[in-house]
Amino acid sequence: MTRFVLRRFVAMIVLLFVISFVTFSLFQLGPADPAAAACGQECTPQRIAEARVALGMDKPFLSQYFAYMSGLLGDRTVGAPGSGTLCSWPCLGKSFQTNEDVTTIIGRALPYTVSVGSGAIVLWTIAGVGLGLLAALRKGRLTDKLIVGAASIGVSLPIPVTGLLLLLFVSTLDLLPFTTNEIVSPFGAAGPGGWFLNYLLPWVALAVLFSAQYIRVTRSNMLETFGEDFMRTARSKGMPRRRVVFKHGVRAGITPVVTMLGMDIGVLLGGAVLTEQIFSVPGVGFTAVHAAQSGDLPVTMAITMMAAFFIIVANVLVDVAYAVIDPRVRVA
Repeated sequence: MTRFVLRRFVAMIVLLFVISFVTFSLFQLGPADPAAAACGQECTPQRIAEARVALGMDKPFLSQYFAYMSGLLGDRTVGAPGSGTLCSWPCLGKSFQTNEDVTTIIGRALPYTVSVGSGAIVLWTIAGVGLGLLAALRKGRLTDKLIVGAASIGVSLPIPVTGLLLLLFVSTLDLLPFTTNEIVSPFGAAGPGGWFLNYLLPWVALAVLFSAQYIRVTRSNMLETFGEDFMRTARSKGMPRRRVVFKHGVRAGITPVVTMLGMDIGVLLGGAVLTEQIFSVPGVGFTAVHAAQSGDLPVTMAITMMAAFFIIVANVLVDVAYAVIDPRVRVA
């Protein structure tokens, strides 16, 4: 297991470098000119050239790339020679738009994404796995049909539709407050209750789609697991039905759900783009969209690499969780 984790760690480092190089290359080939955007509306060609020097974009492509990546190993100077500023490690550069440290920008946006993602993950996991297991246990009955029907409806509702319907519902009935950017965590002045109400709408918008997918996957895998030989053997030994289902069935049938959950957590922490846009939550996804639209390479690069890091780490954790949950993986 130790060798496996080490190999995956090395592969993660290599993959992050590949992603960073591809992202940097796409930015260089794109039509946006950060120097012109940073210069302002009334800008002459001379001032654009000065802005390119100040942003370090007058150097060759590989020089720009290696200068950027050097900030991941130590401090570096950002800006024009002789007038640059020191960027402390880990240096992800400075925003082309605001000249603010990228680490500061991400550090300010990440708590919002964590607040949106954490509650949604708990909500859709409990609802998806619980209802999927219940549907499998009540196969063919009215409960099963109602749950499967609700899951089919939920899977057909994209997040923008669900989010807009929730906003319409709130504005019409005035039962819940609109999501604001004044509440960041449950430990702030608003307390856990205010934090819960503030992010309930984004949680539900995400949970409707994801829980529907989890219901379908959980139900199908649990039905397949219930027909396995080891389940029949456990039942034939006279074990209580609850013990057979939860000790043997759930542990064996839940592994595909663990894969989905690991990937979804990685993607969500990388930025819930649509949800944050709909509810105007200034999280990582919201920041990434605005950075890409304005051609802000340092912010775009940093968020891309952070999202890739979360996804890769989630993959490793899923593989390790397999061995813990399912004894057949350890034997293999």
